[in-house]
Amino acid sequence: MTSESLPALKTDRATLLARLAKAGTWDLAIVGGGATGLGVALDAAARGFSVVLVEANDFAKGTSSRATKLVHGGVRYLAQGNVALVREALHERTTLLKNAPHLAQPLPFVMPSYKLWETPFYGMGLKMYDALAGKAGLGATEFLNRQQTLACLPTARQQGLKGGVKYWDGQFDDARLALALARTAATRGALLVNYCGATGLLHDQGKVTGLTCRDTETGRPFELKARCVINATGVWVDDLRKQDGQAIGREVRPMVAPSQGVHVVVDREFLPGDHALMVPKTADGRVLFGVPWLGKVILGTTDTPRGDLPLEPRPFKEELEFILTESGRYLARAPGPKDIRSLWVGLRPLVKPQGEEGEETKGLSREHTVLVSRSGLVTVTGGKWTTYRAMAEDVLEKVFAKGLLARSKPGVTADLPLVGAAGLPAQPTPLSAAPGPHMYGGEAAQVAALPGHRRQLGGGLTEAMVRFAVRHEYARTVEDVLARRIRLLFLDARQAAQLAAEVGAILLEETQVDPKAAEFRELAARYLQMPV
Repeated sequence: MTSESLPALKTDRATLLARLAKAGTWDLAIVGGGATGLGVALDAAARGFSVVLVEANDFAKGTSSRATKLVHGGVRYLAQGNVALVREALHERTTLLKNAPHLAQPLPFVMPSYKLWETPFYGMGLKMYDALAGKAGLGATEFLNRQQTLACLPTARQQGLKGGVKYWDGQFDDARLALALARTAATRGALLVNYCGATGLLHDQGKVTGLTCRDTETGRPFELKARCVINATGVWVDDLRKQDGQAIGREVRPMVAPSQGVHVVVDREFLPGDHALMVPKTADGRVLFGVPWLGKVILGTTDTPRGDLPLEPRPFKEELEFILTESGRYLARAPGPKDIRSLWVGLRPLVKPQGEEGEETKGLSREHTVLVSRSGLVTVTGGKWTTYRAMAEDVLEKVFAKGLLARSKPGVTADLPLVGAAGLPAQPTPLSAAPGPHMYGGEAAQVAALPGHRRQLGGGLTEAMVRFAVRHEYARTVEDVLARRIRLLFLDARQAAQLAAEVGAILLEETQVDPKAAEFRELAARYLQMPV
């Protein structure tokens, strides 16, 4: 089965499942539809390999839709001395901004200084950040006086303000970027199916030969033969690794230590303008961001270990208190619980200091790790959104090195525009603007051609956008639309709940399947619930 022999792309559910049921052997079968799995699918499909990817929930349902929305090299990693990670991330930042300009854009940050030494100290570090970026830099770091700082951050706390430092990084729409990766991979022949969870691995003489999966909507089982199976399930990779270990009689040691990051969303009045706030060292030594995004402001984040792996993690009381208290130290008006429009949490798959093959690391790694078990199961976890493309190349390099597939030349995705990148105006609408047709990039006209393009539902969502989400963006439920196709759950959970019935009615008309509107309203209520 080659990409050339696959039928023209169709996104209706019946067509996807019909392709899934076809006999044959895929080159790669990928489990996990987050940033990493989708990145591998695109890279492999672009090289001409036959690729199938299954995801138990919706694409980017987990960690990959809950990032701090920054495309960055990692200023704090530079402070830790991890120059190699920062250099790679800065290079990948430029590549991402070039290939998806409608979904990822440069963003100026300002670091206010309340002590005389802060401006020169942090400014020199950021000058080093610029130097590492080289030609991939987005703009030069600037030292600001008090007036210049307030011009960029008009709602910064004025008492004691000495000045600041302005530097450049990037921001993005994570869930829509994941969707663009999936759809771009599909144009290259990959088969991607959400709501179809892997139920087990296939083995033959101690080697992985494929996997079994089940369609969530119908319960229909499938068996997929593959030359190589990729485990890209993020914080949940150990589940599949344990299944593999049991099948071949080997003990598997967990490789993921999850950490959670909490994000608080408030109105733009707390941070108007197009500059983000960055605090490099809060009272307890953590980093705080205030990021203008899709008409709101995201405040965060935390870094708290947790021992369980819930699909919908909730914040701890002390995490919320930290964000609100520290924000109040740097903003003229401190946000309170009543100002919160949405409260959400993402889990990070930090890699434990041990490897299946006896590889030891020091502490919990922020970098990605690729392991190949004795059966040939390839597991990848860790890393961050900014470096998804480099991670995909590393995974395939490991696959080639282990002889699972014939080697292919890398770099095919470095200059590969994602769906929607073509046909943009010279100055795309900034990501700080409220949701609207601009989110679709060059596909905005296709959305406008669908029924209901003039019918506004609220929050920037039109009836046509809901229909486009079903017909071209794999959406099946109200949550898919309101959480990840148009990011309203993450922006204003109360308004999202109010739109559930209308969105559900359109979905039901399009799919004839229960859109789960009631379940979504319950979920939205949790995004407004304060921890106790």
